[in-house]
Amino acid sequence: QVRLSESGGGSVPAGGSRRLSCEASGRTFDQYDVAWFRVAQGKEREFVSAIAWSGGSTFYRDSVKGRFIVSRDNAKNTVYLQMNSLKPEDTAAYYCGARLRGTNLQWTKGYSFWGQGTQVTVSS
Repeated sequence: QVRLSESGGGSVPAGGSRRLSCEASGRTFDQYDVAWFRVAQGKEREFVSAIAWSGGSTFYRDSVKGRFIVSRDNAKNTVYLQMNSLKPEDTAAYYCGARLRGTNLQWTKGYSFWGQGTQVTVSS
């Protein structure tokens, strides 16, 4: 069982940066792949980025490649999403999800543990 808690959301002007954190409880966090998803108002949830349990592999949706960086510190049970060059279309509630390792990161389903989300609002 993993409990997740996101933080770091807020308001930021277009072109700015923000770092989100996803802190997990549980002693086996390093056995879980973690992904970031987002939900914009009136839209369905979409995959943003994922990082493997070891931190050795990452995967991004095309629209955030080169702007967002996902990383993790297993000693701190935390995954980060550094968001740079933010655009108004990045405005959304951001959620982290976790699943046991062993699946190709490009398969974006199967995340069974979720945080409560953190809102990011990018103003133009």
